[in-house]
Amino acid sequence: MKSFLDEIVEKLIAEGVNLQNSIFILPNKRAGLFLKQTLSKQLKQTIFTPEIVSSQEFIANLSELKNLDTIDVLFKFYEVYCEITPSDNLETFDQFSSWAQILINDFIEIDRYLIDPEHIFDYLSAIKEIDHWYLDPNKTDHVKNYLQFWNHLKSYYNLFNNKLISEGVGHQGLLYREAVNNLENYIENTSKHHFFIGFNALNKAEELIIQELLSQNLAKVFWDIDNLFLQKKHHDAAFFVRKYKELWPYYKAHEFEIISSNYSSEKNIEVIGAIKTVGQVKQIGALLKNLQNKSSSLENTAVILGDEQQLLPLLNSLPAELKHINITMGLPLKSVPTSSLFELLFNLHKNNAKSYYYKDVIAILNHQSLKAIYSKIQMGEIDAFIRYISKNNVSYFDYELISNHLSSANTIVDALFNSWDNNPVLALSNCKKIILEIQAILNNNEGNHLLELSFLYKFYTIFNKLNNLQQQFSFINNIQILFGLYKELLSSESIDFKGEPLKGLQIMGVLESRLLDFETVIISGVNEGVLPAGKQSNSFIPLDVKLENLLPTFKEKDAVYTYHFYRLLQRAKNIYIIYNTDPDVLTGGEPSRFIKQLEVDVTHQIRHFLSVPSAEIMPVELKTISKTATLIDDLKNLANKGFSPSSLSSYIRNPIDFYYSKVLNINEYDEVEETIAANTLGNVLHKTLEEMYIPIVGKELQEVHLTTMVKSIDATVAKHFKTYFYDGNFSSGKNLISFEVAKRYVYNFLQRELEQIKSGKLIVIKALEKKLHVKLDIPELDFPVYLTGIIDRIDTIDNQLRIIDYKSGKVIQSEVEIVNWADLTTDYKKYSKSFQLLTYAYMLEKSGEIELPLNAGIISFKNLQDNFVLSFNKKNKPGNGAIKNPDITTETLDAYFEVLKALILEIFNSKIDFIEKPIEKD
Repeated sequence: MKSFLDEIVEKLIAEGVNLQNSIFILPNKRAGLFLKQTLSKQLKQTIFTPEIVSSQEFIANLSELKNLDTIDVLFKFYEVYCEITPSDNLETFDQFSSWAQILINDFIEIDRYLIDPEHIFDYLSAIKEIDHWYLDPNKTDHVKNYLQFWNHLKSYYNLFNNKLISEGVGHQGLLYREAVNNLENYIENTSKHHFFIGFNALNKAEELIIQELLSQNLAKVFWDIDNLFLQKKHHDAAFFVRKYKELWPYYKAHEFEIISSNYSSEKNIEVIGAIKTVGQVKQIGALLKNLQNKSSSLENTAVILGDEQQLLPLLNSLPAELKHINITMGLPLKSVPTSSLFELLFNLHKNNAKSYYYKDVIAILNHQSLKAIYSKIQMGEIDAFIRYISKNNVSYFDYELISNHLSSANTIVDALFNSWDNNPVLALSNCKKIILEIQAILNNNEGNHLLELSFLYKFYTIFNKLNNLQQQFSFINNIQILFGLYKELLSSESIDFKGEPLKGLQIMGVLESRLLDFETVIISGVNEGVLPAGKQSNSFIPLDVKLENLLPTFKEKDAVYTYHFYRLLQRAKNIYIIYNTDPDVLTGGEPSRFIKQLEVDVTHQIRHFLSVPSAEIMPVELKTISKTATLIDDLKNLANKGFSPSSLSSYIRNPIDFYYSKVLNINEYDEVEETIAANTLGNVLHKTLEEMYIPIVGKELQEVHLTTMVKSIDATVAKHFKTYFYDGNFSSGKNLISFEVAKRYVYNFLQRELEQIKSGKLIVIKALEKKLHVKLDIPELDFPVYLTGIIDRIDTIDNQLRIIDYKSGKVIQSEVEIVNWADLTTDYKKYSKSFQLLTYAYMLEKSGEIELPLNAGIISFKNLQDNFVLSFNKKNKPGNGAIKNPDITTETLDAYFEVLKALILEIFNSKIDFIEKPIEKD
């Protein structure tokens, strides 16, 4: 394959051009490396390397101004804004920056296209005046300020540009305008020949400069365009070049340099649909592996990322066998882990709050950039601190609490959490202190930390830059403004990859591919909104004004992408176009129009494929724990302490859960209850009712008792909320709602109790929170087995003994009814409530404190409007018409015990493993 640069150098050498007295102007710096390589290959004699510059460097030299970066331009503009704007209408810097960058971009466009500023700003001002015209001569303050803004645009522009020129600096647009102004003087003082290579979309200033150099016989332009696109009048790949060929006076008498016909040559074009970013980069990895198997070298292969956010995922998807990779894009600094650490810190401190939200603090303490620097002692303190705030439900706390718990890491803790007092100087000092602390520890630690250290160096330079700006400009006076500047700087910084630029696989963005040709090209992200970028308009200048003044619109921007896309295809032989089959708002739209255009174009046959990820369906392997002798001993110890109804229900539900929670005593991590959890609410209800009813244990429940209880609801519920919710706040939000719900539950409970008393029911409270511990008689086992549990309430109603269990959740009548005894240990979800009630009844009877028969039931606080007490019943058959028997007799408990005994024997059977049940969690 002969590249475009090969063709140019070959032509210049054949024409005997004095290369040493030439200037090569290219669209970007990267192409200069390839041009130098091409020159070294084709030249037969030794010469001094000709001057090779990018277009931006050439314009900067011509303008005699220093190009300012985005942040510096913004600050210069703010100074001008403060000079013009009355103090009563003056915006703070962070308010100003929200719109100023858009206006600066418009200034740049106006200058690059050499638009008369007087004309366009007067025109804009007149349009806005008409838009807000109405009969009432008295305009509102809002309208006055709005129109004043548009009337000031011309003043902003003139003062801004004059200020920059006086200081010998400029934004990109001003450099172009000044370059045109200096062109005549430049031509008079140069004898070098200029070669403009591979340009496409020129602005008005570039057009004027090139045309003037052409007319003075000081330049040649080599256009990289295929004849096929040039001849098709509506093909946007030649949108700009066709215009230059037709309109430039120079081409009336001179030939159009370099018109190739490479696009029509035979090509293998595959269009591949893949799912999301991961699917696309995995497909790229598979293609590269296949290409490497065919040819060990990928010297002439390029991966072009339409969406540059795909770089990091791609690096993790490249074949391990690749030896040489050159990445031209740079890794965006905002993508590295350290950036999220400082974003968390700024968000923590920007409101200058005196207390911190626990999740923010934990996120910072557990950040991966900090974990490497903690000692074992410090890690222990951090873990203990996190357990403390979880146990005590501390949602918000101050620096003192953090400092007291993390005393061994005072230096880093002080920099992280001691208040920044809304002071940018202190904030920058702390950020740099954090970086130096991490750097010192990484330097002392074993292992290769070059990547992390390079990240830290970049962040240190950013904070130094911010420090310089803060010293120079007094309006950087709070953390919010500093944070905005930090994000602005961060978005423009990247980590450059080091590699051999002319060797191996090339990974680049679309713009880096200008002037470069490859035999194999893989292009990803070929979706609408990505490639091309779509109708993105970030400008104060309306479309009709842009059209009148020949400023670029989305039409021209689409044509730029079209040119770059088809230029990549011109000389390539193998082309793989990858698009996202499952797009969304953030990752682009449907497959790009470029794909549809290739299908309509009959020049090449396109093959379509769908990349389907290989997803092997793995059989679900249920966990199995064998019952070793040691495990049996642990179970014996558990049996000696006593099996509770909930522990046995846990085994019925899932033996593996029983093993983890009851045998190993491993419970789920307790999180801070920002909103009151169901178990906390249940504890509050239990303890509230226990405290209220304790004074009348052994007495007949009377109306006066309940009336007194109702009066104490607020105080008693609040007392127990404080006990179980620890330092949690329940004075507002969802917690206040939960608090009010708890009070309502207790009130409704007492009202239902009162209704029974008034209806003539005789209720006597026998016991509350009755603790039981009884031994089971199981001859098959040669060690003691106990049952243990706490019965919420034991009472008599009209002399009928009754066991009551409270439930804060919803329970329905069918969940406390049983037909077949064997179902108790087979269907947890349906019969766990019945199992629990029968276990309580069995323990109470074995304790010898009562005589059978008795009744048992559940009071569901969420179901008080139906039956107050949902009574246990033994039914003779399922369905309607069944006879229900609520009495728990000796026969009932004998039948229950057989089921219980079988369950206990199963637990201790060493031949029956603990096997996980594939069930859904409740």
